[in-house]
Amino acid sequence: MNTIVVTLIKGAIALNVALVVAAALVYFERRISAWIQYRIGPNRVGPFGLLQPLADVLKLYTKEDIVPYNASKPFHRLAPIISIAVALSMLCVITPASYLLLEDGTKLYIAVAPNVNVGILLILALSSIGVYGITLAGWSSNNKYSLLGGLRSSAQMISYELAMGLAAVAAIMLTGSLDMNQIISAQSGGRWNIWFQPLGFVIFLVASFAETNRAPFDLPEAEPELVGGYHTEYSGMKFGLFYLAEYANMFTASAVMTTLYLGGYDMPFLPDLLGLQEGTLPRVFFELAVFLGKVSVLLFFFIWVRWTLPRFRYDQLMNLGWRVLLPLGLANIVITGAIVFFVR
Repeated sequence: MNTIVVTLIKGAIALNVALVVAAALVYFERRISAWIQYRIGPNRVGPFGLLQPLADVLKLYTKEDIVPYNASKPFHRLAPIISIAVALSMLCVITPASYLLLEDGTKLYIAVAPNVNVGILLILALSSIGVYGITLAGWSSNNKYSLLGGLRSSAQMISYELAMGLAAVAAIMLTGSLDMNQIISAQSGGRWNIWFQPLGFVIFLVASFAETNRAPFDLPEAEPELVGGYHTEYSGMKFGLFYLAEYANMFTASAVMTTLYLGGYDMPFLPDLLGLQEGTLPRVFFELAVFLGKVSVLLFFFIWVRWTLPRFRYDQLMNLGWRVLLPLGLANIVITGAIVFFVR
């Protein structure tokens, strides 16, 4: 089959999976928050409230699209498109399983864009573009609260991208590659980077909360101060796209952390014990289950933290990024470089 056709098919599958995952995360966030706060949670729409995400989407579709009279309308429309496009584009280089060996000997890789030799660099580059969507939303709304939210977001994301990049550099120094497949292969047999880079994992995890605007780093949309922040003047599906982008970014951040630090789809000894041959369909399903299991643990942690910790003050957020995480990230690179130089 034509390579372009295969890529388009895999892209369509990945897009639909991302949308289903985002809808599922909305449901599980409500369920987990209800469990933490000793509430019942969604239980009206469908069995166990499972159709609540569908009801939310229908509600957003039927809401009126209100745009401020003095807003910059082209940029007002463009901002949510940038946010969701960047969030979904990063999924292309995520590798949730290895490959399926076809009858003619061809290896069908599961990733949409497999074996990109700068995969992790591409993800970091795309994540830095995501700030434009939020900043444009705040500026184009012609609302002081939205503008403040956009400015907060730009400062926050730029600050924490530095720490995130430094943490990723230390992990890449151990694996010796920017290719997502090679990074996972270097951690095979249980040699996961989290055992050798615990500090880098913590830095990357904290920076991911700030990059996704999740509590306690949700300063760009702080309700007590900014009403709704950068999306105050958005309604209907434009607001829904920002909402979807947040959950898509959560999934992407968890998938990247799984790849960099948790061995990706690697689970030592178990495939051999189960007799799963590499390149077979059962092996692919097993690897997918392992990868999604690790991602699910991180997603649960994202939700758990949101409903546990209070929001930081803005000065606390900036101090943590510049005076704590950035020096720790630099020190981690120096220590990792010394170990790699003398041990290897």
